[in-house]
Amino acid sequence: MSEHEVKESLTRMKKPDWLRVKLPTGENFKKVRGLVDEHNLHTICQSGNCPNMGECWGAGTATFMILGNVCTRSCGFCSVSTGRPEDVDTFEPAKVAKSVHLMGLKHAVITSVDRDDLEDGGSQIWVQTIKAIRRRSPGTTMETLIPDFAGKWENLQRIIDVAPEIVSHNLETVRRMTKQVRIQAKYDRSLEVLRRLKQGGMKTKSGVMLGLGETEAEVIETMQDLRSVGVDVLTLGQYLQPTLKHLPVAEFITPAVFKKYEVLGLEMGFRFVESGPLVRSSYHAEKHIF
Repeated sequence: MSEHEVKESLTRMKKPDWLRVKLPTGENFKKVRGLVDEHNLHTICQSGNCPNMGECWGAGTATFMILGNVCTRSCGFCSVSTGRPEDVDTFEPAKVAKSVHLMGLKHAVITSVDRDDLEDGGSQIWVQTIKAIRRRSPGTTMETLIPDFAGKWENLQRIIDVAPEIVSHNLETVRRMTKQVRIQAKYDRSLEVLRRLKQGGMKTKSGVMLGLGETEAEVIETMQDLRSVGVDVLTLGQYLQPTLKHLPVAEFITPAVFKKYEVLGLEMGFRFVESGPLVRSSYHAEKHIF
């Protein structure tokens, strides 16, 4: 073991047994994996090393990231590269649509980096991607996990106008920790995004990471805030530190606590609550179409 590996192993908290991941299996997973390899398709499921890739691919769901792989923001939890993005790829919508078609997906989740460098925040590529998927795979439903577009509401309106089946925007953490976790984002601005989406007739979804140092009272307050703007679907999952440069894990939340939040969320009126250590934003996404 190298000196770096020794240092890393001593610095990171040891993961508990409940965070162990099962190896992907199943015929449908093997079929999708074969298509991805054969056609050199890119999904964030692979690049993000998602623990639920096997389960999602087996259910006919995959997640794609558009607008490049360099973000204009530097959130303390995220492993996506930060810097000056390359020019927008105008062929990207067609490429994503082709991937969705080749994989035979029942449900596609589309996300993106933040593109604060663009006047439209990348919203027009978002619209073109949604339309391209609909043309090529009319039977595929979609969830769009969108940024806040820096509060430029005309850009958000473009998403509302094209009406994906469900629109997600992650709050990520509690109010107190937002400046530390989502440096350039604002807690109330994200709530306003979700409120405007709901007013526009969208089915809405949001996700929160736990284990960054938030209290139980803060988690419950955050859930109440999300319900106050009409959010339909909530995901709660364990934060895992991507590298030593990122925010450390303060606590590993037990499955019992996650279950408690699930029950509370359903009592608050969320239509669906996915709450567990390995839950990520797109977990069971195909079940949230209603």
